[in-house]
Order: sequence, then structure tokens, then C-alpha cells
Amino acid sequence: MIRFDHVSCAYEKGRTVLRDLSFSLEKGEAVGLVGANGAGKSTLMKALLGLMPYEGEITVDGLKVEERNLREIRRKLGFVLQNSDNQMFMPTVAEDMLFGPLNYGMKREEAEKTVDEVLLSLGITELKGRHNHRISGGEKRMAAIATVLAMKPEVLLMDEPSSALDPWNRRMVIRTINALPVTRLIASHDLDLILDTCGRVLLLSGGRLAADGPAEEILTDRALLEKHRLELPLRFGGENPR
Repeated sequence: MIRFDHVSCAYEKGRTVLRDLSFSLEKGEAVGLVGANGAGKSTLMKALLGLMPYEGEITVDGLKVEERNLREIRRKLGFVLQNSDNQMFMPTVAEDMLFGPLNYGMKREEAEKTVDEVLLSLGITELKGRHNHRISGGEKRMAAIATVLAMKPEVLLMDEPSSALDPWNRRMVIRTINALPVTRLIASHDLDLILDTCGRVLLLSGGRLAADGPAEEILTDRALLEKHRLELPLRFGGENPR
């Protein structure tokens, strides 16, 4: 579903962020993207969305990530941003959730039904008519996730999905991620969340792929994690990174 073939990215000459990355994600696979700050996780997602110039080749469902294919590619991708304030721009949660589906041609009746189903699945039906500037950070985080799910993406990209969430909402997000049949790529410092949602992990370090393998195998390897400035998950004795 997603393929990176010798991909490199640089923000400016002499400042390379991704270095010769090659990997692929199969349809329906859930993969965690981990690494210390500055490892290149967010840049990788931006490149996948066509927001970053790159060398090499990136494809989504066989389509090369380039200008002529971006509209079709972006219909397949749903991206939950790290900062929910950058994602929510309509007056109410419901209007935000309807915006994408309606603009991609979904009929209003179907879009409204989808909104109700997504809100129910996340346990946040009470947010439907709420104004975005009058909800808490955690509520806005849940609403931002709902906005992306309402578009029914084939690939879900999530950048720090558990940030600002209380334990209850964090559990709801984990359940929702695990119930989705779509391809999922989740970047997070919350390694316990990665263990709960992903069967495979890509470990980035200095813009390079330092490890690629089963989540439990990589995330229980203290020496490997510490070498790349990461702690063990909390359940294995690590410290809370937040």
C-alpha cells in the first residue's frame, strides 16, 4: 500500500532529514513509527502526503507521490496532525467532520450518518454540536481524530495520537485504531500505545532506518532503544517520555 524506495529529504542544502529510506507497508498493516525528537518521523509523513520535496520514489497504492497524483493520493490518506488547532477550522465539531466528505462528493445524508457512526465509535457523541473554541485540549484531540475517520481513508496517518488525552480517551483511541481495517502508520513517543496498536515498528534515528521488525521485539530491546535515545515502554520499566 505504501512504498519508500531510497528516499531522502532535505529542508535546505546541507540539512538532510531523511537518508536513503526503503521500506513498504502492506494493505491493512498497522506500523509504529518511533524515534527521538528530530529523527525524521514528521518529515516522513509530510513527504508521504506530498508536502516535502524528496529524492527517490514514494508510492501509495501504486501511485507515485508527485503533483499530478496528489489529489487522488490524498483521498486515500487521512492525517491526524500533532497539533489539533491546526486541523480544526470550522465553527463546530460536526461541521468540521462534514467538510471533508462533502467536498469529496459524499452525499449529505451519507456524510451525516458517517459523522454519527464515528462519534459513537469514539464515545464522544456529546461533542457533535460543540464549538471548537469551547472544548478542552483532550476533547479537541478526539474531535480531530473523528474528523479524519469521517473521510473513510484507506490509509490512516497519526502523529502523536495520544497527546493531551486522559486515560479514558486514550483507551478509546486504542480500541478505535485496532478496529480499523485500513493501513495505519502511527508516529508516537508513547511506546505503550505503539505496543497496543501495532504489530510492527520502524525505528528512525538521524533520518535513517535503524530497525524494522516486530513491535514487541524492538520495543523490549533496552540496548537498541537507549542507543537511539529512547526508553523502554512503561510496562517494561521505562520512564514516561511526556
